[in-house]
Amino acid sequence: MSLRNRILWLVVFGVAMGYLETAVVVYLRQLYYPQGFGFPLVPLSPEVGLVEILREAATLVMLAGLAMLSGHNARQRLAFFLLAFAIWDLSYYVFLKLLLNWPASWLTWDILFLIPVPWIGPVLSPVIVSFSMIAMASVILRCEILGISMNLGWRSWSLLLSGCLLIVVTWMWDYIAFSGGIIDSPERALAVLATYVPHHFNWWLFSVGEGFIIAGIIMLRIPAGRLTATIYNA
Repeated sequence: MSLRNRILWLVVFGVAMGYLETAVVVYLRQLYYPQGFGFPLVPLSPEVGLVEILREAATLVMLAGLAMLSGHNARQRLAFFLLAFAIWDLSYYVFLKLLLNWPASWLTWDILFLIPVPWIGPVLSPVIVSFSMIAMASVILRCEILGISMNLGWRSWSLLLSGCLLIVVTWMWDYIAFSGGIIDSPERALAVLATYVPHHFNWWLFSVGEGFIIAGIIMLRIPAGRLTATIYNA
């Protein structure tokens, strides 16, 4: 199968996976939030909490497995993982809006992840990150389609990883501050969520992280002569 066809099927997979994730959330909200989702969260039993944490871990394994099977080299696998993750995440919010008319706005708070501690942020923040992932995946795959040799240099890697770390810290910061920085078990994390109401998101730190990521994408090492061909054929 050609690279273009693999990209197409990966996008289809991401949309389908986004719908599947939405369906799970629809069921959970009907069970736990019949009056509408909001903070603080309804207390979950340790058993249900563990199932949810393992479900999220399984989602990452699925995306990584898809990337490993679809890509023919490390660059393609990285791009496929980023693209599948982003399409899945964006589709998830699109289907939530269509099925539940949620979120009410781009700044509606959401719980994004639970590993290793809960990640909390306005819906707009993961949407921005998803488009950044699509941008990076697009640059890599465009070079692959045109047969251009591209390397992720250490400067680019440093910026990308630093940006990711800053954004993850931003998502965890308010929750960790509320909990007193003591999260020694999933049970305690779930107990804290039952009393936690997010009130501050550090957009400045998030913007710095996004800036690092964008700079890292711009600094991707593409040979100058081939870069001209990439722009010309785009």
